[in-house]
Formats: sequence, structure tokens, C-alpha cells
Amino acid sequence: MPKPRIIAIDGPASAGKSTLGARLAQVLGYLYVDTGVMYRAVTWEALCQDIPIEDEAAITALAAELSIDITRPQVEDGRQYTVYVDGRDVTWDLRRPEVDQQVSPVSAYSGVRRVLTAQQRAIGLRGEVVMVGRDIGTVVLPEAALKIYLDASPEERARRRLRDKQALGCAIDYETVLLAIRRRDRYDAGRTVAPLRQAEDAIYMDNDHMTIEEELQFILELLQADEAVENDRTWPENGESR
Repeated sequence: MPKPRIIAIDGPASAGKSTLGARLAQVLGYLYVDTGVMYRAVTWEALCQDIPIEDEAAITALAAELSIDITRPQVEDGRQYTVYVDGRDVTWDLRRPEVDQQVSPVSAYSGVRRVLTAQQRAIGLRGEVVMVGRDIGTVVLPEAALKIYLDASPEERARRRLRDKQALGCAIDYETVLLAIRRRDRYDAGRTVAPLRQAEDAIYMDNDHMTIEEELQFILELLQADEAVENDRTWPENGESR
């Protein structure tokens, strides 16, 4: 196939979707979209407006009113993308500790998910995008030409999450992180709205023993192989046999 205009990467928490998605988008010259930042955007705006996070109806109404957009980086300050809420650049505000503490319930509200799915889809349909999440290939962009389901064992994902937290100075143990990972897996797979599952036409990647460079190379070789097959099918243009 020609270079796909839409690439969807799904998978469970701490599988490495964001790292792979950002690297792949950089190599292809595409926009990288981590859909989780949109839930952070709603959370940040709710905090700014003093809307109680536990008020599902109010949070859902807020999400419906907001215009959230994600573009390629507009400032060279290390960001992977620029996030706008009603035209305001809120990219770094979304990483504040108070957003970390409150985003989980916001992302679980079914009304918020429906609203943001529509906005995510609008961004994705522009093309030249690598979009990362848990329901991109199944719900947000089922027409994506390339779908990757990135996975790793709960134990490996817990080790990765533990390293990340320890690097930030968090005092936490492996068993606690593993328990949280397994709890999140059960929630994501069992939720009513857009549960985590592999799309039927997604390519499964278990990266337990893969480096990010090996993951990236695998996908690039896959794209090159598909392009070679497509070229072979369409050459020569005059229909003569080779």
C-alpha cells in the first residue's frame, strides 16, 4: 500500500504506545496524537472553572462546549505536539500534578468519551497522523490503513512503570504497581463504552523483549514491504507482462 495516511496504535497501559507513536510520527513526518491529552484538557478546564470533577453531568457539558485541537509542535520547547483549548495553548498545563490527580474519573465518563471521540476522529481524518490510545483502531478511526496492537505482559509493564516512577522520585514498590496495572487492564477491557480490544485487522506486537528501535524498524519494514507489493501489482502501467 502507499504510505498510510492514518496509523492507529492501541494497547494496554504502559505497553509503550506513546514512545513508539511519537518516534514513528517523527520518522514519517506525521502529527503524533496521544488521545489521553484531550481528557487532560477537559480536566484542566474544569479545574480552571472550579467545576467539581465528581459532577459527571457538568463535566460532560463542559467537554461538549470546548474546542480542543492538536497540531504539530508550534514552539521548540521539547513538546511533541501543541494542544489548544478554545484557541489557547495549554500544552504544558496539562502535565500539572493536579491534572494527574483528577483526570482518571473524567476519562471514565461515557458522555465525555463520546464527545472527545468525535473530536479525535476529526483530527485523525485530516490524515498524516499517528494516533495512540485504547480504542483508536476499533472506535475512533476504524478505517485506519495500518493498525498496531502493542502489548506486553503485565509484569513487564509493571517494571517499566516502576522505573518511570522511581526516576521521578516516587517511593513505590513493584507489587503495588503490578496490582494497579492489572486493575487498570480489567477496567479497560470491561468498560461499557469503547472497551480495550484488538481490532480484527490490527497487527499484534508483543514487545516484552523488543527495544523501541526494534519496534520502529519492524513497522518501517512492514510499510516498505507493503509498498513493494503494491508497486509490483501496478507495474507496468501499460498492462504488459514483465
